Amino acid sequence: MTGQADWDLIVVGSGAAGWSAAVTAALKGLKVIVLEKAPYFGGTTASSGGWIWVPCSKQANEAGVQDSIEKARRYLEVETGKNFRASHVDAYLARAPEALDFLTSNSDLAFDLGPQYSDYHAEYEGGLPGGRALVARPYDARNLGAHKARLKPPLPETTFLGMMVGSGKELKHFFNATRSPVSAAYVSVLLARYVKDRVFFGRSMRLTNGSAMVARLAATAFRLGVELRLETPVRALLFENGGVTGVLATHDGKTFDLRARGGVVLASGGFAHDKAVRLQLYPHVRDGSDHYSAVDPHVTADSWDMVQAVGGEIISNFPNAAAWVPLSLVPRPDGSHGVFPHFIDRAKPGVMAVVPPGRRFVNEAVSYHDFIQALIKARAGQGECACWLIADHDAIRKYGLGHVKPFPVPMGPALKSGYLRRGNTLPELAEACGLDAQTLQTTVQNYNRHAESGEDPEYGRGTRAYNRYLGDPQHKPNPCVRPLRTPPFYAVRLVAGDLGTFAGIATDENARVLDQSGTAIPGLYAAGNDAASILSGTYPGAGITLGPAITFGYLAALDAADTLGRKLKDGTS
Repeated sequence: MTGQADWDLIVVGSGAAGWSAAVTAALKGLKVIVLEKAPYFGGTTASSGGWIWVPCSKQANEAGVQDSIEKARRYLEVETGKNFRASHVDAYLARAPEALDFLTSNSDLAFDLGPQYSDYHAEYEGGLPGGRALVARPYDARNLGAHKARLKPPLPETTFLGMMVGSGKELKHFFNATRSPVSAAYVSVLLARYVKDRVFFGRSMRLTNGSAMVARLAATAFRLGVELRLETPVRALLFENGGVTGVLATHDGKTFDLRARGGVVLASGGFAHDKAVRLQLYPHVRDGSDHYSAVDPHVTADSWDMVQAVGGEIISNFPNAAAWVPLSLVPRPDGSHGVFPHFIDRAKPGVMAVVPPGRRFVNEAVSYHDFIQALIKARAGQGECACWLIADHDAIRKYGLGHVKPFPVPMGPALKSGYLRRGNTLPELAEACGLDAQTLQTTVQNYNRHAESGEDPEYGRGTRAYNRYLGDPQHKPNPCVRPLRTPPFYAVRLVAGDLGTFAGIATDENARVLDQSGTAIPGLYAAGNDAASILSGTYPGAGITLGPAITFGYLAALDAADTLGRKLKDGTS
């Protein structure tokens, strides 16, 4: 490992943004190396749902989705308000379909359209009730060859008996397995394949969601000759002659420098586990509350420190510094806990969320980001930023609740561990959760009175397209609303968490890192959650993090390839 420029491009991080940059650069003829801090590749992407938000994709056009760039732009303009970043949004809307077409045509990357997956605020001007979100198609891990053992495993809490379940139509089949012969047959085939894989390979070879996305890009990168080095954290950027020429990294206790003729792409995932930055930017943490994250634990603010050391700018004044999500803490046998993201259970009929002493505070069926915004507001100055998700017996057996699966999976282990609380009456449940019995009973009674007719006048649950998408379409008249009436009653404690961060490194529309004067720093790029959100801390739809990650990783590689080509032509490199 020498200090010579042995590479054309160095990519720091191995999530969607990093692999998008690496694959694009390799396809353009560049010699690429990917450096990863963790002992596995995939980053937070590998644990994600694997969705991207791309208006006017080829897949949407072929499906007959009535959309336009102008309509999508108006939606994002309304969504972000005074924080609208026109240059970045315009670049994304114009280039995202291009990036998607390039990568799906030249790599193993493949997506399926989610035609009914609504924008999170479809009721806004320009919003759509479906057709902008796409999910990574399942993939066979054997295509990674020997590298399959280096792929980050899924979060145990988000699997079923260790098996990954697709976050699109596949998940609906699992929920309907006891009610539909078609779904039962579908699930049986997947379970049989999983058992076979466990016998022959020790783990599932069928990858879904973000694992499939990462594996598809990585398999392509390996075929193209991209090198991957794990457990190699980058400590500093090499800055010479006014630009970034490489990195200072460590491995096995040794420090070395790597240089690249075309520069460095930072795609290390943001700052989710950096406690100092959390304290600075998260209002509930400043109030003294704990915060939890579903992000890969190796993600800290390394890139921020390195960028600031070479004069780069950080943007941290967004309304929301992170992509919020409610999490529950799942006890593990070793005494630690895992986290379970609550995406869909909150919207099911027979479920309600309350804060102490036992009152509702939100339309439970809104997006996970909006849910935590409401929780932060409701608990400001009140102590721990947490709430309880409550269900009656019929609801938990039909839909599950958090990590607790629907019938016929037993609830006993969750009750024994304390993850799930139970009460034969609402006052008993209140006592188990530390809530006020009279307040909780009054809250449920008031809700039930209107829920009998499928209404929620207090918060309008089930009146939005996104609410209805997550509800139970077989429940009438409102797929999200029915009374809580069948004892015993159950509850799971939810805490404030995140899926990634929005505050980040200032970049231009080609992913070039900007200094404090707004000038691009030669040879330095940032993409994914390392870069400041193009949507200024708002969350308008599923995949609005991974869509830009792939797109700006692609754009960074194109710019690096073009710049290096000019240098070689001019004889300056």
